[in-house]
Amino acid sequence: MFDKVLVANRGEIAVRVMRACEELGIDTVAVYSEADKDSGHVRYADEAYNVGPARAADSYLDHEAVIDAAKKADADAIHPGYGFLAENAEFAGKVEETEGVTWVGPSADAMEQLGEKTHARKTMRDAEVPIVPGTTDPVEDPEEVAAFGDEHGYPVAIKAEGGGGGRGMKVVRGPDEADDQLESAKREGEAYFDNDNVYLERYLENPRHIEVQIVADHHGNVRHLGERDCSLQRRHQKVIEEGPSPALNDELREEIAEAARRGADAAGYTNAGTFEFLVEEDENREDGELLGPDANFYFLEVNTRIQVEHTVTEELTDIDIVKSQLRVAAGEELDFSQDEVELEGHSMEFRINAENAADDFAPATGGTLVTYDPPGGIGVRLDDALRQGDDLVTDYDSMIAKLIVHGADREECIARSKRALAEYDIEGIPTIVPFHRLMLQDDAFVSGTHTTKYLDHTLDPERIAEAQEKWGTETDSAAGDDEEVVEREFTVEVNGKRFEVDLEERGAAAIPAGNAGGASGGQKPRPAGGESGDDSASAADAEGQTVTAEMQGTILDVKVAEGDEVSSGDVVCVLEAMKMENDVVADRGGTVTQVAVGEGDSVDMGDVLIVIE
Repeated sequence: MFDKVLVANRGEIAVRVMRACEELGIDTVAVYSEADKDSGHVRYADEAYNVGPARAADSYLDHEAVIDAAKKADADAIHPGYGFLAENAEFAGKVEETEGVTWVGPSADAMEQLGEKTHARKTMRDAEVPIVPGTTDPVEDPEEVAAFGDEHGYPVAIKAEGGGGGRGMKVVRGPDEADDQLESAKREGEAYFDNDNVYLERYLENPRHIEVQIVADHHGNVRHLGERDCSLQRRHQKVIEEGPSPALNDELREEIAEAARRGADAAGYTNAGTFEFLVEEDENREDGELLGPDANFYFLEVNTRIQVEHTVTEELTDIDIVKSQLRVAAGEELDFSQDEVELEGHSMEFRINAENAADDFAPATGGTLVTYDPPGGIGVRLDDALRQGDDLVTDYDSMIAKLIVHGADREECIARSKRALAEYDIEGIPTIVPFHRLMLQDDAFVSGTHTTKYLDHTLDPERIAEAQEKWGTETDSAAGDDEEVVEREFTVEVNGKRFEVDLEERGAAAIPAGNAGGASGGQKPRPAGGESGDDSASAADAEGQTVTAEMQGTILDVKVAEGDEVSSGDVVCVLEAMKMENDVVADRGGTVTQVAVGEGDSVDMGDVLIVIE
């Protein structure tokens, strides 16, 4: 077994991996960006190394910085968690080539074959696993998109080869959208996965999202650990996952699971992974009626890593999947047979995102956890990295924790989930806890008849607003005025390695934060870029309507130039925030008199982007 593992990730998944390492007697190493210097995964690790600035491309996605940290720490393995570099075959290959360091995951070759979606489709087709009609070669020209739509019908999904969870996927509903959506999908794929290759699929309008957990070792053993139902999604992002699926009968369940095992065998897959499928829902299915073997199901993709919702399977099987990953990577053989895998009861996972569901799930732009009191009790598990008093880091994904609940059956699981969510006390930032409480009272979800389109197309937004008003918590993070004890925390970095010094002073004045003459709340929006040069200053003072950033992020594309005429609703630039592209639109028509940003600029909430007269 390994002596020391570097976890190339952050937040709750980094802590989850570190806990498994600790139980196996393995020391842990954290990496962190400058934005994450006070984050929970840094506190939890045995040692930590700074790998760069807040921007993920300059820190968590920096191959050499992460590998160099492993060398400095004398780590003998790297576990990537999920997201960031977890499905990057190039990075996996570099780790495999690094003397004395083991990659905890499938081989780079297998990741190349299955992690990139066009290769995966070819492999599944050869293994006689049903696949959605689509292309198996990268698409470069908008005319190819239009031709595919003419042949198979619209809408068409354009998907990034290295993507997942809806990132890097764009839906084309007519030939006039092909050009812009192809460009956007390629740009997202490059930005988040270092791969701008995309492919096409027929876009299924009314599917269920079913996935199968796989674990395989280097001795030829492949096991599936049952399925999970991830059909409750908004904008292709999962929000609640559960297992077993409330919609499948045992025959269809086994058929899908065996298809996943065939695919893993055909690819020579090792370590943990997830085979995802779309199952066509029967719109006439009544409550209590299950989908059987006559239902169509199609291979969607393979996630060549641990997944967010692996916890559901762990609760059902009592198998620690992260420990299995580490043991397989160390060359050990799986110690259980397929017949020994049994699913007990029912489990649900609730993603605790720092978002306001009543405001179209808008991510929080900051805040402090004034109160953080998670639930407990039988059947309740909490995966997080937060502590009361922590500041919210908004540079990355909005998910801050995961609540996992297990019960003897789905009915008990729902009842226990209601209790746990009611106990979950978070103040200082918005979360989607009120939304989750609403869903546990929602007829479609409780009956298990919801599909991946339910939240976006069917659920009444007014119900979400009512839930937020009823169960939402305070987001005012004002601190108390009378502090008698001041805790001063100092961080020292020596050769990139982090050391912490904590001092406590009684009767001392608090350390001022930022500029002593800080800006007042009435200050007008500032120009982007953080500098006070002539160009930026003139943009802030220019006459006309300003278009400002609604959240912190990075400018991916500027769609207008000075002198352009725009109409209300026109996209003026594209902003990357929370790993997603956001179109910034003009609120009114007119002439663009100033463009205050350029591609690659970092902006804060309130920064001026465009001026329109």
